[in-house]
Amino acid sequence: MPHTLPIRVYYEDTDMAGIVYYANYLRYIERARSDWVRGLGIDQNAMKAQGLVFAVRRVEADYLLPARLDDELVVETEVVQVTGARLVMDQVVKRGKDRLFHAIVTVVVITDTGHPARMPANIRHMLH
Repeated sequence: MPHTLPIRVYYEDTDMAGIVYYANYLRYIERARSDWVRGLGIDQNAMKAQGLVFAVRRVEADYLLPARLDDELVVETEVVQVTGARLVMDQVVKRGKDRLFHAIVTVVVITDTGHPARMPANIRHMLH
C-alpha cells in the first residue's frame, strides 16, 4: 500500500500562468519521501551523526496535468526496488483521481564526504 501525503497548493507555489511551477513538484515528492521515511521510524539525523545520508541519484519525471492555486493534492509514494546500494520509488501527485505528475526516483546512501555507501541492513529491511 502506498504512503500518502496531502498537499495544498498555495499562491507561492504557482507561476505567472497561475499553475504550479514545475520545480515545486520535486519539492512535493521530497516532502512525501521524508514523511514516509520518518513514519517508518528511520531517523535521518541519527544516520547523519553516523556519517550517512540519503541522496537523490536520479529522477525521471513526467508532467501530465497542471495543478492550480488552492488545489488539494495527494502524493503517493511506493517502493519499486530496494538493493544494498539503492532505493527506487514510484511517486505520483494526484488531484482526486487525476494523475498530475509522475516520477521514478532513485535514492542512494552517501557518506558525509560524498562517497557512495551501502544502505545499512536495518534500514534495508524497513524498506521492504
